[in-house]
Amino acid sequence: MEVINEVMTLSEASQKWNVPQITLKNACAGQKGYPPRFTTNECRKSGRTWLVTRQGMERLYGPESE
Repeated sequence: MEVINEVMTLSEASQKWNVPQITLKNACAGQKGYPPRFTTNECRKSGRTWLVTRQGMERLYGPESE
């Protein structure tokens, strides 16, 4: 698989895994004193857009929803 297809926005990931976007944002940034669930290699912010890797999504949420 090509590297470009391994990274996606939270909106794309939300649709592919059927997980609310706010849940993914909180998993990237952490919330209420809890650390982020994604590692620094799995999720990052680029400008105003959060990016997440397929590997990180599969680690936390399992295989992509059909």
